[in-house]
Amino acid sequence: MSDVGSIGALTPAARHRVVAGTFAEEVAAVTDWEAESPVQGWTARDVVGHLVEWFPGFLAAGGVDLAPGPSVGDDPVRAWHVQTAGVQELLDGPDAGATFRHPMAGEHRLADAVDRFYTADVFMHTWDLAAAGGRVAHLDPAYATQLLDGMRGIEDLLRSSGQYGPAVPVDPDADPVTRLMGFIGRDPSVAADATHG
Repeated sequence: MSDVGSIGALTPAARHRVVAGTFAEEVAAVTDWEAESPVQGWTARDVVGHLVEWFPGFLAAGGVDLAPGPSVGDDPVRAWHVQTAGVQELLDGPDAGATFRHPMAGEHRLADAVDRFYTADVFMHTWDLAAAGGRVAHLDPAYATQLLDGMRGIEDLLRSSGQYGPAVPVDPDADPVTRLMGFIGRDPSVAADATHG
């Protein structure tokens, strides 16, 4: 697992490169795509499928097209790599600073929209994919703290969206990644079980 260091101060393009690369390491490590993940009702394949399936539609709603890859059902590894390359091309390209208007998410620079709505999601789901394989994702604690601080301010909105389950209580002295996972409804003991499995 890569030591990603502190990624909170990176540009959106650089942060995506690190976060998507760490997720890709977990994708490459999967030995059972039907293994249960910490997300209720999802397998390891479904974790990848979620990211590959929702984000192109999000971009398309704002007039940005992302070239499709193979289906996650057929080839989850290739599907992930194709999507990552396409997103990175957007972030590195001349339109990254263009205005992106989404009917639900509002108006943002394209790079900021990718960063806020997608890269953060990839970061959190890296934990899920690792846990599905009995591994522990080594995620940047400073970035986890940054995400958690931002999400706490809109907790009621997040819970009402149905995208996050009830928070799982964690030790107040728990590390930032554990606290973030508990906040978004994951049971951090899953990771603890992985370290002893």
